[in-house]
Amino acid sequence: MTDFFSEARSLFPYTQSLRRDFHVHPELGFREIRTSGIVAKELEALGLEVTKGVGKTGVVGLLEGAKPGPTLLLRFDMDALPIHEETGAEYASQSAGVMHACGHDGHTAIGLTVAKILNQHKNELAGTVKFCFQPSEEGNNGEEVGGAEMMMRDGVLDGPRVDMTLSLHLWNEKPLGWVNVAKGPVMAGAEEFKIKVIGKGGHGAIPDLAVDPVVCAAQIVSASQSIVSRNVGPLETAVISFTVINGGTAFNVIPKEVTMQGTIRTFDPQVRTKVLQRFDEVVKGVASAMGCQVEMMVKQLTPALINAELVTARVQETARNLLPSLNHDNSPYLTMGAEDMAYMQAKVDGCYFFIGSNNQEKQLDYGHHHPKFDFDEQALINGSALMAAAAADILK
Repeated sequence: MTDFFSEARSLFPYTQSLRRDFHVHPELGFREIRTSGIVAKELEALGLEVTKGVGKTGVVGLLEGAKPGPTLLLRFDMDALPIHEETGAEYASQSAGVMHACGHDGHTAIGLTVAKILNQHKNELAGTVKFCFQPSEEGNNGEEVGGAEMMMRDGVLDGPRVDMTLSLHLWNEKPLGWVNVAKGPVMAGAEEFKIKVIGKGGHGAIPDLAVDPVVCAAQIVSASQSIVSRNVGPLETAVISFTVINGGTAFNVIPKEVTMQGTIRTFDPQVRTKVLQRFDEVVKGVASAMGCQVEMMVKQLTPALINAELVTARVQETARNLLPSLNHDNSPYLTMGAEDMAYMQAKVDGCYFFIGSNNQEKQLDYGHHHPKFDFDEQALINGSALMAAAAADILK
């Protein structure tokens, strides 16, 4: 039996070098020119069939096994975030206002390491591995859709047709040595909303002659929270967060309008439908009661990320056999964070798993999207080993 953990550990200098290079040179979504160039070069050096420009800056590599079988897509995201890094690390970002604050540098390095490992075992594989290096997981970045949908539009699930998917995330909410492989929903679906509350401006000292959109907006924020507390079941899950409120120009002037933005997160499709319906009713009802008009836009960013039962069971078995000393957590509903891999898994059965990566002793325990985010690089070994072993077990 192949010892994929030992192989991943022996390749750690390669993985770490790639990760740190990507960290020093982060690139925002759909601008991963340098990153995708390195990815393509590394895959080509292995003799893989490589396609560039899939979903603008995405890269796809094909590894043919020695025997016929299904096509398994392994997805790794590449983009960074518009955050100024404050880690002080020797490999800190050299691009002002841009940093890898979510671990995608590690994901890309893991993907290339897995390609190296599986390429050494291609004669043992029954099927095809499609390495998918995806741009712009963190958002649309000015495009109509994000990276997963953009790659799907360019046919990443076809030619050859993908039968199953695997993907992962280094997870700084949990310590090194923890691994989560769970059936069912693991990440929430996300909606973005924008609301314009239109009233009638006036003097702050004579509010009765105005229709105050500020007070109306405040009531909408408060009333919307009752949707979660009173319309969603106690054992169900939903989040409504108002994150941007803009209005007014002077301390003594009631503005004509207020704009608000935010997000809604749910796991269950029926809960989502209920929350969106009540949100529409509450916003419009409160505005009407207070004499204001509203303009609303609610847009789905991603559906919930749901792991397929059979594929996930295979990965769970592999994880237990490969990494017996780790803390194995099979709990679903892991986070209200969203992930656009959900679009691919809505089309093809897949498993998205999590690798614990924080280390409090080394002060590597800041959360994702924090300016001081960094992770224990030993997690790269666990991620590479489990992804390679799971792919090999599925295609054996």
